[in-house]
Amino acid sequence: MEDLIKQSTENKAIVDRLYEAFSKGDVPGVLSGMDSKIVWNEAEGNKYANGNPYIGPDAVLNGVFGPILADHEYFNLKDIELHEMLNGKVLATLRYDAKTKTGKAYNAQVAHLWILKGGKITGFQQFVDTKKLDEAMTS
Repeated sequence: MEDLIKQSTENKAIVDRLYEAFSKGDVPGVLSGMDSKIVWNEAEGNKYANGNPYIGPDAVLNGVFGPILADHEYFNLKDIELHEMLNGKVLATLRYDAKTKTGKAYNAQVAHLWILKGGKITGFQQFVDTKKLDEAMTS
């Protein structure tokens, strides 16, 4: 049991470092925590879900991060709370505080489910109010 608790604490620290790198705009730092075969899924109904699942860090960079940066004046992650889970999972609850290039700002409640193995992130699932995102993206 102690090993499982230690692993869940380590997994939480890995996800925390990813969010820290993201907040600094350190894209290589974000991608370095991902397994080469990460399976990344954006929430269904999200504009960026059209490539689901994104396989590998390059697919995430080009299919998710790049388009988000192109579509937004700013995109910040706020009020991040990490919740340790067993079986290699970490749940993050947070908010997207963003403004699109259409001039519409939004603040959306979000959950991210991270799956880790061997010190690397192997899976990601986003849960978000996609209606709020869609309204902000349309002019």
